[in-house]
Amino acid sequence: MRPKKVLVTGGAGFIGSAFVRDLVGDGAEVTVLDKLTYAGNLANLDSVAGRYTFVRGDICDDWLLAQVVPGHDLVVNFAAESHVDRSIDSAADFVRTNVLGTQTLMQACLDAGTKRVVHVSTDEVYGSIDIGSWDESAPLAPRSPYAASKAGGDMIARAYAVTHGLPVCVTRCGNNYGPFQFPEKVIPLFVTNLLQGRTVPLYGDGGNVRDWVHVSDHCAAIRLVAEAGEPGEVYHVAGTAELDNKELTARLLEACGAGWEMVEYVEDRKGHDRRYSLDDAKLRALGYRPRVPFEDGLADTVRWYRENTAWWLPLKQAHG
Repeated sequence: MRPKKVLVTGGAGFIGSAFVRDLVGDGAEVTVLDKLTYAGNLANLDSVAGRYTFVRGDICDDWLLAQVVPGHDLVVNFAAESHVDRSIDSAADFVRTNVLGTQTLMQACLDAGTKRVVHVSTDEVYGSIDIGSWDESAPLAPRSPYAASKAGGDMIARAYAVTHGLPVCVTRCGNNYGPFQFPEKVIPLFVTNLLQGRTVPLYGDGGNVRDWVHVSDHCAAIRLVAEAGEPGEVYHVAGTAELDNKELTARLLEACGAGWEMVEYVEDRKGHDRRYSLDDAKLRALGYRPRVPFEDGLADTVRWYRENTAWWLPLKQAHG
């Protein structure tokens, strides 16, 4: 049975807002809780304006959560600090939101008797893998402050499931892409830079490999886990294209009509994981199938940024 009242934390961010748009479109009663940091933007929800309830707040605020969480059938936690480079420069905010915030939210859900909870996480908690793919039993070996904070949040969620019987599932996904992604992440950064006639920064030798998931497929996977996932379990959401960063750059250059002279090789990021890869057989056993081929999704994404300068240009001007 699909939940009728859903609380989405971090619902004004890139993935969270896509999830909210889907839910509202299906007639769900949705509450969005978002702190509106630099990456939260209510303009992401303009298409469903007036059809959801908005609460501005922090998932570390236990008093606020005690007021907001009760009465919802499902709570989905997207609220997170999520940019690796920022975590290297300043880890404290990541630990606070991704670990303490998760614990505060899980406690609020326990106190409220929430029927279903999904905690949204990342493949980066596993570290790096040279060959093959991780399944959900792989040990966690995070290598950045961001990944470590997400791993901590995952363990908190699992502890609430094991200790208290909280009906929470954890999802871990590859790299997302699509419309409304803040232009600090690689695809929107490269596309918007190229559209502005600016160079793009390619880390190291460009050989780092990532698995790409369209945001709509990720949202469909989360909804499936919310409806059919086993409480206390972890589910992987794999992508439809595994590319190294040099291959991805080539595709973005072609899509934007630019050449390699627009690429600036820069010093590699500290602790830069070489490759991520997820085995999603467990999710597929629930019936999940990705619907967006990478070639189509990437073309649509580039087109969206080309046609929505008014959305991303002020963000780049404000945040560099």
